[in-house]
Amino acid sequence: MLNCRGVTQLLSESLDRELSLSDRMNLKIHVMMCSGRRNFGRQMKVLREASSRYADGEVPTQEEQSSNGERNA
Repeated sequence: MLNCRGVTQLLSESLDRELSLSDRMNLKIHVMMCSGRRNFGRQMKVLREASSRYADGEVPTQEEQSSNGERNA
């Protein structure tokens, strides 16, 4: 079984390439037990989506940013 450092590396790599079956299984098992890696995986996905949207020119308006801030407060 992988440690947190190895899982962090796999989570990062999974954004750029398809993982092998054994890597995916090890990743799933660890993430089920480890809230830190679960949170890290979610954060990586959010950052990737935000970066992609920004690169595509989808910049949120000030109004959208304000409403998001109210929900997260």
